[in-house]
Amino acid sequence: MTSLWLDRDTILTGDAFVPEADFDVAVVGAGLTGLAIAALLARSGVRVGILEARTVGAGTTGNTTAKLSLLQGTVLSGLRRQYSQKVVNAYVEANREGQAWLLRHLEERGVPFQRRDAYTFSVTDGGAQRVKSELSACRAAGLDVEETSVTELPFNTRRTIRLADQAQFNPMDVLESLAADFRAHAGVLMEGVRVRNISNVTKDGRADIVTDAGIVHAGRVVLATGIPILDRGLYFAKLKASQSYAAAFRVPGHVTIPSGMYLSAESPGRSLRTYPAGREELLVVGGNGHQVGREPSPRRRLDELLAWARHYFPGAEVTHTWSGEDYQATNLMPFFGKLPRGGGKIFFATGYNKWGMSNAIAAALAISAEILGGQLHWADTIQHRITSPAGAAGAISLNAGVAKALAEGWAKAELAGSGIGAAPPEGAGMVVRQGRRPAAVSTVGGVTCRLSGVCTHLGGILSWNDAEKSWDCPLHGSRFSPTGKVLHGPTTKDLPALE
Repeated sequence: MTSLWLDRDTILTGDAFVPEADFDVAVVGAGLTGLAIAALLARSGVRVGILEARTVGAGTTGNTTAKLSLLQGTVLSGLRRQYSQKVVNAYVEANREGQAWLLRHLEERGVPFQRRDAYTFSVTDGGAQRVKSELSACRAAGLDVEETSVTELPFNTRRTIRLADQAQFNPMDVLESLAADFRAHAGVLMEGVRVRNISNVTKDGRADIVTDAGIVHAGRVVLATGIPILDRGLYFAKLKASQSYAAAFRVPGHVTIPSGMYLSAESPGRSLRTYPAGREELLVVGGNGHQVGREPSPRRRLDELLAWARHYFPGAEVTHTWSGEDYQATNLMPFFGKLPRGGGKIFFATGYNKWGMSNAIAAALAISAEILGGQLHWADTIQHRITSPAGAAGAISLNAGVAKALAEGWAKAELAGSGIGAAPPEGAGMVVRQGRRPAAVSTVGGVTCRLSGVCTHLGGILSWNDAEKSWDCPLHGSRFSPTGKVLHGPTTKDLPALE
């Protein structure tokens, strides 16, 4: 599965890794957050190096639906149930500034994007009530959202709201532009270099960034890795890792496709937008999300989404399918700023709740301002918010689910049959016992791999993802390739092979 955005001919060529290199700031991760922070700092004369484990955009940014909108489903009404109006207004202002900054960047550099109206719609009574609450929350926060009965959708809706003049784009176009801007200001972009740890972080010293290729040094470090790869602050226990699916379709000319950006208010989620690919307009449909590692058959989730799209857009032909991993904070508000127990030298950003296009830039503006000695008032309000009882209850519920998944996974592994010599059919994976150890065995591309079935983060028993052909952890969302290489954190350690 390769996203529409990552299927491209132009490929960035990273800079060579130089062991013992020294930077003012090292940024870990080359998605939208990392590249925006790096570009902002490099423009100010800061010596910046980016360390990317795979390639630019290989994580969440390259697998999103890339909507840049201030109407974000039912996010604001969810925030208003937990926070004061002042905090909700700060969130809106952060996203407004993030959106405005990114649009200016795209316009100045001639990067293509499309202005589109954004819609949140419902098809059930419960969804209609949520849309009504969102309309009220949006208006209270100063957004010019209106209710409408006119949509371009091929089915009836119960209630729909619209925010005009939002934007969409190909996220890889954005990343390539930011990377060019960054390197034009003497930035160093290193791909294929996985950071394993950060050590010797002292108030007056320089941090050592430990990678597969060697050690580099920096005065400050920014973790732009989706979820922090360091456990300081225990943010893995405050975030829910979810996986959702998307597909691009070529639709027959006689079938009308919506030009706006649409998102449903109920579950299973449905997201729609278009993408101009040469002379044709592709339809991009997303949704059917679930918690990472806890779905018996992710492939079934994807197939349900494809069937839904083909039902409402007859003759639609799939061109690409993909999935993306996102992180939602239990208190619904993104985290960004200094990482606890980092000596004031480690910064991070996470928990965008599927709205990373604007939140990533907002976090980049806040973190770069703090590193450069400034402060943004909306960032100060968000960072000093007080967790509500609902947010605390969400954290308790999340971690109770983690404990249950851990216990159930080990119990199931104890009952698994012996897998000595077992070879699953092509595209399949299973957890078996090898002696007393859980073993993850899969066959992909005709190659059978036998790995430890225990996540290298906190010991969860892995499950096979039959859509992405990966091993996924049901505890905190770490994911591994069939050969055991880390795809997503919070872990930084590959799965060990078994004899």
